[in-house]
Amino acid sequence: MKRNNRRKKVSDKELNRGTGLLIIEVRQSNPNGDPDMESDPRTLETDGRGLISPVSFKRKLRDLMGNKDNPVWTTLKAKKMIDEKRKYDILEERGRKRDDIGSMDAETFKKTYWDARIFGNTFLESMKEDEKKSKKDAKATSVDKAHFISTGVVQFAPGVSIAPVEIIRLTLTNKAGVQRGKDRGMAPMAWRVVRHAVYAMPFFVNPMMAQKTGCDSLDIDILKFLIPYTYSNTTSAIRPIVEIRHAWYAEHKNPLGSCPDSFILDALMPKKERGSIEKASSAIEDYTIPQKLPDEVIGRLHSFEDLCVKEWTTP
Repeated sequence: MKRNNRRKKVSDKELNRGTGLLIIEVRQSNPNGDPDMESDPRTLETDGRGLISPVSFKRKLRDLMGNKDNPVWTTLKAKKMIDEKRKYDILEERGRKRDDIGSMDAETFKKTYWDARIFGNTFLESMKEDEKKSKKDAKATSVDKAHFISTGVVQFAPGVSIAPVEIIRLTLTNKAGVQRGKDRGMAPMAWRVVRHAVYAMPFFVNPMMAQKTGCDSLDIDILKFLIPYTYSNTTSAIRPIVEIRHAWYAEHKNPLGSCPDSFILDALMPKKERGSIEKASSAIEDYTIPQKLPDEVIGRLHSFEDLCVKEWTTP
């Protein structure tokens, strides 16, 4: 009984504004393929810098949270970071039952989907399209869907590399044939990776939407816990070495914000010191990566930490 009371106090803690910055190193990997460019690593057309879309990053967080059999979930439960009165299902996943979701009331919806509480969702827009197609169906418009909000508490900005990226393209071969009548296989230019790059991805926690989405401090703590494992626990053949070197998180002193985001982000942004800023890097040593905030910025914040080295204790 005491444990439940203690957990309730943690979840009821006031949610302050948060400003984060992920420093991501990529080596011989494709952090985010572009389907319009035959899965080349995404780049900005203007200057050739690498790009990681927010959708790509959030997809990996959803995959980690959606698999309830993996060590991430068991660790969250062991550290008592889960509110037993709520669910942590994923709304944005394949195979969801639209009719069942559409029939939920607001409280059930908020208590069910972790990613909807955190990121908001696009379910409302798709349901609006369905309603336009069936205006004559009274049943289709009889359910109040105001709780299917589209704006979330947490927003990730695009991850952009500090310098332009060099893309390597190679043909892959297969000893065993994959086509009838052939004893070997070949995939021309199928291996498309960034040689080396350092990306910076800002993210923000905006408490203004928390009441509407049902997001609380426990949901944010889970997000902060997951972030360092996002790439290391979702590796693939084309993405073997993508590492979050730092996951800086600054908690403001109040929900509105006690420090301009630019003060925090500018102070933590890596700088390419070795070689031309117009050329791709070859190693992490090409960069100077700040390790702390100036005292005048720290004084404006409630707390500042690197989530990659944070030790989560059982409350």
